[in-house]
Formats: sequence, structure tokens, C-alpha cells
Amino acid sequence: MDEKDWNAIRILYEEKNISRASERLYISQPALTYRLKNLEKDFGTSLFYKIRGGIEFTSEGIHLADYSEEMIKKLQKTKDYMLNMKSEVRGTLRLGVSSNFAQYKLPKILKRFSMKYPNVQFNVNTGWSTDIMHLLDSSSVQLGILRGNYDWYGIKTLLNKERLCLISKKEIDMVNLPELPFINYKTDSSLKNLINGWWHDRFSEPPFVTMETDRQETCKEMVKNDLGVAILPEICLQPSDNLHTYGLSYKNGEPVLRNTWLMYNQDSLKLSTVKNFIDFLNENPNI
Repeated sequence: MDEKDWNAIRILYEEKNISRASERLYISQPALTYRLKNLEKDFGTSLFYKIRGGIEFTSEGIHLADYSEEMIKKLQKTKDYMLNMKSEVRGTLRLGVSSNFAQYKLPKILKRFSMKYPNVQFNVNTGWSTDIMHLLDSSSVQLGILRGNYDWYGIKTLLNKERLCLISKKEIDMVNLPELPFINYKTDSSLKNLINGWWHDRFSEPPFVTMETDRQETCKEMVKNDLGVAILPEICLQPSDNLHTYGLSYKNGEPVLRNTWLMYNQDSLKLSTVKNFIDFLNENPNI
């Protein structure tokens, strides 16, 4: 087996469909089928079988898929270290970044970093912080930028803190908040727990939820059209939104803050791309 075989098995295991796998691999279905038949011939066993709508892997196929995933990671790690043996900073920086940070902060950071280190490429995965933790745990990314508090056995550095804010189209009295239409949005458990914790600290009755949205930006647009109020992290708010904002505090006066963390393994510092990116973030905290 070689790198192309590993990648073919990995993609096919993810898709469970030869047509979709061949599209992701940018090869024809016959070419992929031919490669897979040769692998079955080499190992002397069936790797998968057809089912309605796709394929299912045999136990031998699952074992080979796990092996392929491991070999791809080892090869990538070897490439990273080989590139970083030179004094010049070059290679691919693999990042896992929470969606909000990726949308509002990351583009400017990567732009300025790439101007300083033009030979560094970026492989960026975004999603909820729980998704980024999975990528870190599986070593699929070298650095993770997560929002909320998560246990991590490696190095964990606080990047910044931001306040949660209530937003509304018109000025409101916070005392009357439980009576106002409230707009929810899908988010990770960390932020949801923070919002619920504040609400239970301030009110004895639940919010009057009138709408559920899939994204924070959709929620904000609903508030702009005076369809209700919502609670969002400060990072999502811009002066151009023209909304009333109220920084949240607990009864004891402490502000409701959400942390953003940078997480990575100690071994990652051996890579010049990773070390220089971490140094860049520490030197430019207000980007």
C-alpha cells in the first residue's frame, strides 16, 4: 500500500459510497474500483460488500481503514518535521478553530501572519468547540482555538475573555426580560450552560422562547427586525448592527464572561510553523 491507497480507503470509509468517494478523490469510479480490487487481491480478503445505497466495510476492511488513518497521520507528521528542519519557516499549519472566532477574528490573524511568513500554508477546520476538541484529541490539528472551558492534558493558554450581551432592537427594561419574546439559536453546550446559568441566577421563571434558529447570525437578524431579544457573545456584535446591547452580570455584580483558549501539545512546539504562530498570537493579543 502507498499514500494513494491509504487515502482511498480513508475516504471510502467516511463516505460508504464509491461514487461520492471517487468525486472527493478526483478519480473515476472505475479507477477507484480497480484500485480497491487490487487491494483485496493483495490482502486475499474482501474489504467491503454492497448494500442498498452504498457499501459496508467488513471487519478486515475496518482494520485496514484504521491502519490507513494512522499511516496518513504518521506521514503528515514526518512531512511537518522534515520541512521544519530548515531554518526557513515553511509548511502547513493545521488549525481547529471555533466558528465564531473563525468568522470574526481568524481572517485578520492569518492575513497578518502570512504577510510575515509567506511560505506557510493553512489547513483550517471550523466548528463548535466540542468538534475542535475531537480534532485535537485525534491529532488531526496542531493547534486548537476553543471557546468555553474544556479539560486538556496539553498546553492551554488563555487568549482573551469576552462578555455575553443581551441585544434588542428597542430599549428595554431588564426586569421585564422574562415577558419579552426570546430568540434561541443552536450552539455548543458550553455557551448554552453559561447563558442558562446567568438566567437562573437572575430570574425564577424561564425565558419566553418564541423562535429557534440554526445560527447566531440568523438570530441577530431576527433581533434587528424587532422579532425578539437574544443573548450573544460580544464577538458577534458590530457597531453597524445598530442594536441596544446590555452587558450581562450576575446578581453579585460579576460580569458574565466567556474564555477563548489556545490549546496544543508540547511536541508541536518542535515545528517552527506552530511555534511562530503561537509567538505571533502572544505578541498581537488585540488583533
